[in-house]
Amino acid sequence: QLQLVESGGGLVQPGGSLRLSCAASGFTFDYYAIGWFRQAPGKEREGVSCISSSGGSTNYGDSVKGRFTISRDNAKNTVYLQMSTLKPEDTAVYYCAPVLTTVQAMCVMIPLSFVSWGQGTQVTVSS
Repeated sequence: QLQLVESGGGLVQPGGSLRLSCAASGFTFDYYAIGWFRQAPGKEREGVSCISSSGGSTNYGDSVKGRFTISRDNAKNTVYLQMSTLKPEDTAVYYCAPVLTTVQAMCVMIPLSFVSWGQGTQVTVSS
């Protein structure tokens, strides 16, 4: 059974950093591109970043470009999101999920149709 467990969230001051982890099980992890998404209160879920199955290609939303870095360790079935220079508007519940891949092996921040969202991890940026 496909399972993705997010962790690493917490309360951090503006300008601070956090590293989120997404641990996967129940599927062939290194076949899939993985994305991070977030949902703030009263807002729709949005794509934050994604990484191709090999890790050779990444993509970022405009609001996090230059501040967040996505990476993966296929040996550990884990994807990471290093978040730096955090802003109050980054406050949200963060989720990970397998995402679409183009024929050029680039990831797209659209979750696959079979995705069932997990609990997510709460990130709160506040002084």
